[in-house]
Amino acid sequence: MKSSLKILPSKEIKFFRKLIKDQWDADFVDDYAFLMSSKNKLYIANKDIGRLNLEKLNINNVGLYFGEFRKDLLRLSIEGSQLIGPLAKKNVVEIPDVFVVPWLRGVDIALKAEGENFVIIKNKNDFMGCGKITDEKILNFVPKARRLMVEDLP
Repeated sequence: MKSSLKILPSKEIKFFRKLIKDQWDADFVDDYAFLMSSKNKLYIANKDIGRLNLEKLNINNVGLYFGEFRKDLLRLSIEGSQLIGPLAKKNVVEIPDVFVVPWLRGVDIALKAEGENFVIIKNKNDFMGCGKITDEKILNFVPKARRLMVEDLP
């Protein structure tokens, strides 16, 4: 069975770096290999991954899930937001403490905020993922498996 991952060539990596620059005004200079799944999920891994013949391996993902590419935009994962957030100069929304637990529970936040399309959600020094700005709220993309449950709280 063929791997569903493709190691991106430098031309496509430059495209994603430019996209990160355009969306968040962040200069993401790295030494990672970028991989794309057949479902447009972007992963980053050590460049040594290029030494492996992925064609002979039956794998679904490798490295760190960085985000998802859809409709010419990148939606960052929680870890992707933690890498890009400290570098970002725009489209970062700082939420007050009162919204932290609802966000981590997967709730959309009723908050008008500056930004466009996908924004990085931040509280103090913590980057907590990526949301989509609408007129009245920020849509939450915290995966169900990573959400806080009611019983997790004190």
